[in-house]
Amino acid sequence: MKEVRVADAPSPIGPYSQAIVHGDMVFCSGQLGLDPTTGVLVDGAVEQARQALKNLEAVLNGAGSSLHRALKVTMYLTDLSCFSEMNKVYAEFFVPPYPARTAVQVSALPKGAAVEIDVIAIR
Repeated sequence: MKEVRVADAPSPIGPYSQAIVHGDMVFCSGQLGLDPTTGVLVDGAVEQARQALKNLEAVLNGAGSSLHRALKVTMYLTDLSCFSEMNKVYAEFFVPPYPARTAVQVSALPKGAAVEIDVIAIR
């Protein structure tokens, strides 16, 4: 098991790793739409989703992988009425064959975020 820590994504806000590599598998912790330079949430659910995916791409790159090698994605949204807009953002980052995905509405996320996304990928 190896920890992944990159400067191009926000530092963890708790006792967890940005990702863990085990064999050829990469398990990314959930990313919020935090600007990695300022640590501040970007404005709006759509932009938070876009930034969260950029953050995940940075973590996966640091692990020797990419979003194109994602097997499973989980999206946590505080408002499922944004689902179709999230799909448009999602399509900017993934190409067929798309990874398996789950989208769940939650009552709240850390730092008041609207979106959190995690990924499991291969290297």
